[in-house]
Amino acid sequence: MDFQFLYTMGVIFVSLGLHEYAHAKLADSAGDPTPRMYGRVTLNILKHLDPLGTVMIVLSSLAGFGIGWGKPVPMDPRKMKNPRWDFFAAVAAGPITNFFIAVFFGFILQALISSELKISIEMARFLIQAIYINLFLCFFNLIPIGPLDGQHLVGTLLPDRLRYQWVKWNMLYGGNVLIAIIVIGQMTGNSFIMKILEPMVRIVFKFITGIS
Repeated sequence: MDFQFLYTMGVIFVSLGLHEYAHAKLADSAGDPTPRMYGRVTLNILKHLDPLGTVMIVLSSLAGFGIGWGKPVPMDPRKMKNPRWDFFAAVAAGPITNFFIAVFFGFILQALISSELKISIEMARFLIQAIYINLFLCFFNLIPIGPLDGQHLVGTLLPDRLRYQWVKWNMLYGGNVLIAIIVIGQMTGNSFIMKILEPMVRIVFKFITGIS
């Protein structure tokens, strides 16, 4: 297991942890005590890792690029000050956090490139990979299926009756459908998810860094 794989795992796990922390912090700030009751308003990364999601990250990383998820933060919109939109904000906080982490690393990369300091190939590779990882986490979690943030964001925007059906379907089938799509993509080398995400990530990466 080489050093590059280890720091890739480190970046993914830290980024996932900050993603889940952002969910918990926003929900807590909105008046929902649930995340704090479960010990999730913490920067302790281990509290935010989901066993199955972590296994998926490691296995898919060994096959090419890590795809997975953190442990969902328990939230109760009914206890928030503005249940619908506070919940929307708390869910959106995760992907938004990954986006800003990517922007942060992009700023560092641009600053090092434009300065007179020599940047090592290893440092440049680390920063570029950190940007890519966080952009993938951002866009991956916006997919509206299974345990991902996208299904909650879509559900929040739906009328009450459709929202119930949407949430019910995702609870019963969404997670299995997502895993099946990931596994089939890894086994065939023709990932439907990557075909969707890669063009978006490249565009945003170029916007953040100025590098094609």
